[in-house]
Amino acid sequence: MEKLQAMKQSMEESKSRLATITVEGKADGVTVVIDGNRKVKDIQVDPALLSEVEDLQDLLIVAVNRAIEAADKTNESEMGSKAQDLLGGMGM
Repeated sequence: MEKLQAMKQSMEESKSRLATITVEGKADGVTVVIDGNRKVKDIQVDPALLSEVEDLQDLLIVAVNRAIEAADKTNESEMGSKAQDLLGGMGM
């Protein structure tokens, strides 16, 4: 039971740490910043894009998807290493 509580606490610590890590996705004048927990923190748009609404929409989609992919890699790395640490501590 103690191992389970330790695992839960460790995962919560990882989530807290992931909230402090940010990654970016960029697409031709659009930058999206999200944290390691996949929460959008900021979107920057080059003012020149504001007159091209359809292009801007497409670029936002690309930038958000790239940022999510980067956050997924960060999240998987953090959680994977934490899981290995925990399983190693359980003798597995």
